[in-house]
Amino acid sequence: MSTTAAPETFLAALRNPTPEPPPEARPAWLWAVATTLHEQLPKDTREVWATRLHGVLGEGPDTSTLRTVHTWHADTILPLLSETAHDGDSTVFATLTDLHHEAAQGRTADQDTWRTALTPVLLHLYDAAYDRTSAYTEAHTGARDYALANGFSATEADGYGHEYARLSSDANARACAEAHAEAVGRALAEAYATDGCEAYADTCPDAQLRAAVRATTELTELTEPGDPVPATRLAEGLLAALRAHGADRKPARSLA
Repeated sequence: MSTTAAPETFLAALRNPTPEPPPEARPAWLWAVATTLHEQLPKDTREVWATRLHGVLGEGPDTSTLRTVHTWHADTILPLLSETAHDGDSTVFATLTDLHHEAAQGRTADQDTWRTALTPVLLHLYDAAYDRTSAYTEAHTGARDYALANGFSATEADGYGHEYARLSSDANARACAEAHAEAVGRALAEAYATDGCEAYADTCPDAQLRAAVRATTELTELTEPGDPVPATRLAEGLLAALRAHGADRKPARSLA
């Protein structure tokens, strides 16, 4: 039986994340996403969720492989991200979802296959997560002020600012998405192909999770009162994935 921290100690560690996770919240990727979810959840629900997480972890889910990660992505993260896709774009999620379902059953693909499936999804994720509003506002202000200082009228300067902001924010969003897809995609493909928990932790899953929350921000505005926000859906999905790979569901080892 694994050692577990008392609920109060566990919750205190979540509120003020420590570099060394409690015993039941290992490996490192699990603590990274748990602390990030606790941070992202609505304040009136995060403590209840944390208590439930402590209970699930105390049951000894199998975190020695990435099967929990694959189930979480296939059943929760990718379906949520697909809701942000434009008409016809949601098809890019199908191949990656299938790979995660297979890997959750212990049948992982090779690195090249993962990389091919990951690339379009990561491009979508980081493009959707890019803060266009802030980037546009900053670019517009800078370009407008430059135009005013160079003899443009107020109307001309404002138009110049908007045109510059449109072009630069779109280009920067694409560049950001491509850079992240290149770097994160390579690391994720290696982690998934080798079923490496430490390698997966090195891909900064907490940063990927924050990107998913930012990418789905608009979905929050579309929810009806009482409907779960994206962060809540992600948090509940993690609990479900951990339960799906509980210790009592581990396949029996052959004695032959």
